[in-house]
Amino acid sequence: MADRPRRIIIAITGATGAVYGVRLLQHLQHLAGVETHLLVSDAAILTLHQETGLQRREVEALAHVVHKVRDIGASIASGSFQSDGMVIAPCSMKTLASVAHGLSDNLIARAADVVLKERRRLVLMVRETPFNLAHLRNMTAVTEMGGIIFPPLPSFYHNPQSIDEMIDHTVARVIDLFGIEHALAPRWNGMNSDAG
Repeated sequence: MADRPRRIIIAITGATGAVYGVRLLQHLQHLAGVETHLLVSDAAILTLHQETGLQRREVEALAHVVHKVRDIGASIASGSFQSDGMVIAPCSMKTLASVAHGLSDNLIARAADVVLKERRRLVLMVRETPFNLAHLRNMTAVTEMGGIIFPPLPSFYHNPQSIDEMIDHTVARVIDLFGIEHALAPRWNGMNSDAG
């Protein structure tokens, strides 16, 4: 394990917030010793173009390895593939349901199932609002299986000056969950003593 790179599987699904997956790929691309494996759903292609103006090939160029969503025979479909975990950014409610119920109906859900069964880190950046009871129950099921539900909610305590800073702060928190060193966003150093 020490001789191989840190392998992170990244899936982009059709929910709004495709920029989170793109920014995650962009930042991991420049970190030494990190290898990304990318999956992009058909619905994500539409969302990527609508929200970022990017084409599939441009997003795929950010990853080290690209897998086709329908290729259930891919390396990442097996527990013998050594990875450090997976991030679904953003995670649609359909994908959440597939993971919560172990459907493995495409390579995104299968890779997530493998990550869970091998007790590796699975982070779902779920995107929907408001949540209905099915969404909440599916999030509970994934949490009970060991996954991490991480809605990409912006924080304001670091006084972001742009949308990019808000996105990067959220992406930095996701990278932290994998114990990967980065300098993407400032660390919290305590409350400003000048307040009040």
